[in-house]
Amino acid sequence: MSRLRDALDRGEFVITGEVAPPHGTDYSAMRASLDTLGPLCHAINITDNQGATLHLSSLAASKAALEAGYEPIFQQTCRDRNRLALQSDLLAAWTLGLENVLMVTGDDPRSGDHTKAKGVFDLDSTQLLAVAKGMNEGVDMNGSELTGATGFLLGGAMFPEAEPWEIQLERAVQKAEAGATFFQTQAVMDTDKLARAVDALAPYGVKLIASILLLKNGRVIDFVNTKLAGMMIPDHIGSRIKGAADPMAEAIALATEQVREIRDIAHGVHVMPLGADDVVERILEGAGL
Repeated sequence: MSRLRDALDRGEFVITGEVAPPHGTDYSAMRASLDTLGPLCHAINITDNQGATLHLSSLAASKAALEAGYEPIFQQTCRDRNRLALQSDLLAAWTLGLENVLMVTGDDPRSGDHTKAKGVFDLDSTQLLAVAKGMNEGVDMNGSELTGATGFLLGGAMFPEAEPWEIQLERAVQKAEAGATFFQTQAVMDTDKLARAVDALAPYGVKLIASILLLKNGRVIDFVNTKLAGMMIPDHIGSRIKGAADPMAEAIALATEQVREIRDIAHGVHVMPLGADDVVERILEGAGL
């Protein structure tokens, strides 16, 4: 049984991390990240061509993580595959022993490193969740019976701080009704809005894992504010990091405070250290985890 599923079912506060597959076939750097983050986490997201940039497939990297002794969350984007390929990869994932899946629509290819790539977007993430739920029940997207069902723990993404909130909530509810049993959020900057999301989605039985982003310097803040749609670092946080004598130390202190607050609100925390894997243990310990 998925360790993540078991922990969420028991009401345990869960910790997830994130690892990027390599831009190539040598995953020694990915393995080093797994060895640092894996012992601290219930499960590790394996990203799928994040930022619309070329990486080893999430399917292969997730299998490598599993073989290394860590529990992966296989990430599947709708950007690069049609419904036939998406279903085929889901069947492959289950036969390879992958139990946790996070469905995301995916970034526009024009924002990545292969700007001439054509986005597929045959399905969106809500539709893909419904497809995977059907596969758990033993049928494909056409309603045809499968010779062997899947049993995925299904997750989706949500944006508790995006406005207008009513539209964001409606999308999250649609994902829950389509099959999502947990959400990983966009990076949280306002815990009051996180609490609003947790309360609003409680009737649907889904668990929220709130993300924190290590804002390790001013360049990260500027990148988020100019390049990542739907996300903005508030001025009071940006100035705190940019004005610090040691921005990394201040970023660690901020992340520790955020995790400590999230513990009392959400069902878990998703840590995105942006390559600074070695500080994650200090953040979690500082927050009492």
